[in-house]
Amino acid sequence: MEYGLLGLLILIADIYAIYQIITSGTSGVKKILWTLGVLIFPVIGFIVWLIAGPRGSSVHV
Repeated sequence: MEYGLLGLLILIADIYAIYQIITSGTSGVKKILWTLGVLIFPVIGFIVWLIAGPRGSSVHV
């Protein structure tokens, strides 16, 4: 039961991240790369997106 709940929370977090990525004002290539990162690595991709994503930091490289 615990793993099912954890999986559901990860799914919800990933859907939220992908929605935020798609509706952001960044270029199409960056959207595709961020979305692939979140889809391929659900937990790590979400954490990296939170830290380094378009709205996660005010520092732009």
